Amino acid sequence: MLVKVEAVQPTLSGSVAVRVNSAVGAIVALWQGALETVGREHYVEWTVDEDIAWTVNAWPSASGVPELREDGDPIIFRGQLHLSGNGGVVLDVGGSLILFDVADLPLPEGVDGSWVEVRAARDCVTVWPFEV
Repeated sequence: MLVKVEAVQPTLSGSVAVRVNSAVGAIVALWQGALETVGREHYVEWTVDEDIAWTVNAWPSASGVPELREDGDPIIFRGQLHLSGNGGVVLDVGGSLILFDVADLPLPEGVDGSWVEVRAARDCVTVWPFEV
């Protein structure tokens, strides 16, 4: 996903948080790139260190439009969910694929290919720049 990275903020843990602006929304997340690259556009990969727990932090979405947004501290990812076959899932958020582990299997029938929202704590969401 191509994003604009701005607004460096140190966190209590010593990490760096940045505002990530994308075509599907803007959020603040942890940054794993060089500080001198902030303020530019980057292709990024997302890491979310939080398992999907159905009806706890993941649920069906009435909207079929990808979105990233903040809801206070938590970050909401809306996208199309696909079962990966190894006990995990992939969430397609505007063409960016985010891998998740699942806390409690099995997921409900019919969830494969459906639109869902996943809520994750801000300190569990990291963006990693890469070259195309």
